[in-house]
Amino acid sequence: MGELIRFPQQPAPASEQPAPLWREAAGGALREERQRQDRTLAGVAADAGVSTQYLSEVERGRKDPSSEVLEAIAGALGLGLVDLTAQVTRRLRATRPSGPVALAA
Repeated sequence: MGELIRFPQQPAPASEQPAPLWREAAGGALREERQRQDRTLAGVAADAGVSTQYLSEVERGRKDPSSEVLEAIAGALGLGLVDLTAQVTRRLRATRPSGPVALAA
């Protein structure tokens, strides 16, 4: 049998890029708030009771933290969980394509 040769994959146009995951949007919002306050990862992590490495992974959207951990990190930044959720909602709405969203079955 012959060898299968695949065509190179073209990146999807920006309009077809998938929306960010909730954890990515939450991490970005936390990072922006931390940087806005001119605070270090180590300082916020210590105040939140998590490791610096874990906080870094949360900010990069690599970890899916529990609501308790999110509350601790947000609290270390002077935010309530509701404040963080509102920021994430605004961020996700800004990236959402116009029109109805089809949900996977």
